[in-house]
Amino acid sequence: MSWKNELPDELWRKILEIGIKASNFTFKDLCCVSICSRRLHRLSNEDLLWSHLISVDFPNQTSSSSSAKSLYKIRFEREKERKLWAHKRAVLRKESQVSEHLRKLREIEVRLREERNKLNSALLELSNLHKVSQASVALNVWQPEVVRGRQKQMVEQCVVPVESRVHALDMEVKLCNQQLQVFDKAYRDEKRRLDTAKEGLKSMKYHPLRDYTLSSTENQENRKKRKTLKNMHQL
Repeated sequence: MSWKNELPDELWRKILEIGIKASNFTFKDLCCVSICSRRLHRLSNEDLLWSHLISVDFPNQTSSSSSAKSLYKIRFEREKERKLWAHKRAVLRKESQVSEHLRKLREIEVRLREERNKLNSALLELSNLHKVSQASVALNVWQPEVVRGRQKQMVEQCVVPVESRVHALDMEVKLCNQQLQVFDKAYRDEKRRLDTAKEGLKSMKYHPLRDYTLSSTENQENRKKRKTLKNMHQL
């Protein structure tokens, strides 16, 4: 005789009931138990066990005249549908975050290009002014007429005070380098946030039935966005 058959029904009910109340025994476990034998199939379909499962998995639900197992199935399907819709909304929010990070990255890239172009222009002008300054000094010493004429022409073509302009360009180069450091850091930080958002989106798409609830910070951000959009529509 199998050991399963030696145990009375009351003891089996108690074992299953304790497992459910301890939250270690899920509806999947109960369904698996039900296919082990005819006896366990009969015991696992009893309303008492499914009522305990309902109280554990859906504690705030109202009672019904339907059988506990049927009621559990209905509530499970509703919860599954709720999670799927919550998942869709969470995916849309995460995709929106990814798009926003990409937009910010493009903005930073534009600013970086502009700042690099400004730096290159300043360095080029600074180099030309240094040549003018050297040519101005060279005019005071003897040199072949051809070279002297070329240097004189270079000095005459410069219409701005060399020293003051060189000082201004030195300051502009320092400022450009500082701005580039700021934009580089902003780019790295935004890229890290983008990678984190992409990983979160990938995880969400892989786990569609997780319970995706908004954090308090995300709730506040969403309320701010809705308020901003409302104000824009009122204008």
